[in-house]
Amino acid sequence: MPPNILFVISDDQSFPHASIYGTSWIKTPGFDRIAKEGLLFNNAYTTNAKCSPSRATILTGRNSWLLEEATNHVPYFPEKFITFPEVLKNRGYITGKTGKGWAPGIAVKNGKKRDLIGQNYSSITTIPPAKFISNIDYFENFKFFLEEIVKDQPFLFWVGGLEPHRRYQYRVGIEYGNKTINEIKSVPNYWPDSENVRTDMLDYAFEIEYFDSHLERIIKELEIRDLLENTIIVVTSDNGMPFPRVKGQVYPDDNRLPLAIRWGGGIKNPGRVIDEYFSFSDFAPTFLDIIGINQDLHGMEDFSGKSWKEVFFNNSVKFQREYIILGKERHDVGREDDKGYPVRSVLKDNYFYSINFEPNRWPAGNPETGYLNTDGSPTKSEILKLKRDNVNSYFWELAFGKRPKETLYNLKNDPRCIVNIADNKAFEDIKSDLNKILLQDLIYQKDPRVMGQGKTFDDYIYADKKTRNFHKRYTNGDSIYAGWVNESDFEKLN
Repeated sequence: MPPNILFVISDDQSFPHASIYGTSWIKTPGFDRIAKEGLLFNNAYTTNAKCSPSRATILTGRNSWLLEEATNHVPYFPEKFITFPEVLKNRGYITGKTGKGWAPGIAVKNGKKRDLIGQNYSSITTIPPAKFISNIDYFENFKFFLEEIVKDQPFLFWVGGLEPHRRYQYRVGIEYGNKTINEIKSVPNYWPDSENVRTDMLDYAFEIEYFDSHLERIIKELEIRDLLENTIIVVTSDNGMPFPRVKGQVYPDDNRLPLAIRWGGGIKNPGRVIDEYFSFSDFAPTFLDIIGINQDLHGMEDFSGKSWKEVFFNNSVKFQREYIILGKERHDVGREDDKGYPVRSVLKDNYFYSINFEPNRWPAGNPETGYLNTDGSPTKSEILKLKRDNVNSYFWELAFGKRPKETLYNLKNDPRCIVNIADNKAFEDIKSDLNKILLQDLIYQKDPRVMGQGKTFDDYIYADKKTRNFHKRYTNGDSIYAGWVNESDFEKLN
């Protein structure tokens, strides 16, 4: 019998924020069990650290910059690209989802709404433990889905949590989660280490733990129904945590995500820890290869990713990927004419090199429109206030300041990418080698950005009419706010 696939994806959860990775202030027994009984990945990367482009890469097996409109955030999904759930449905799988699927954006085909994943099972609700947590009962909706399946019919189900996406109830981690700020051993050095920031981090942790509690119940339900061993369970996230300099930017901390995969009937020698680079473009080709589907016959040719099937079946097989490429185009609006902030990066060994193609633009969005590519939060507000009060602009520069055309970081000495060594002559050869690797690979892929057609990404229509041309509307005096940033985030025009 073909294996079932259960794809469990949180919304905005960074690596290494699961307890099995050693993060003491977050408890994730569901994720930990999947990792212990399967594979735990230390170097899993999305190609684009924002919700809809990251999820588009998962579904299509294509690098983000090869997805036309879907390279951008909140796009119209191109009709030409097929998703692996659509292929599985055509091969007899029953497909469904609960919570957040591919979003935000609009997907239609022949003028009708298109289900990129499957039928929506989100009608069963619960009383959430705090404000701003979704009332969708992920577990009960999955259970209802299982009850509708014909015996022995293979299924694909997507559990899309809306946690730990913003907003958070302030101090919920302390007041409801019984956490203390001293549990956090260190704060990333691109944020101020304050009680306010630590409280924000604990609120984020509370929401991760809530979503993980649904995963625990889902695993037990599969056991009860004798479905666990023949189900490939993937647990991951779509992009990094919704904090300044992480979500929506292009650094390892933004794109590196938790990943555990369990398949009792297929993974040999479970409990392995995988250090090789895993790209989110690998999911689709892996699933189709395991099931025995020829992607060329189903419109999914030209995968960017590779299959991990042999690694699952044989613990002596090493996955061969010497480097991984990351990038972005337009995420949230807030710049003139809805322009993006194009970046391409390569991560190899202990070095991370980036090309910022438009260094005169603001990387997180314009100041006068609230740095819209960074969610509103206590951490963001504190960094902005430190600068406005002329106390400290260091953290503002790291999170919101303009960046040079090229950046290079030594990850062994500087894992948070604070000190740019691109202009250091001692690293000139390394920079040159990484530049060559990056551009040659992207030219081979026919990335429009490096083929002289990068303007097309700025010309694609933004699907959300409420925020389209936000910069023009806001600076013309309209009293409008984007909804995911605070009013205090907006800077006064000079």
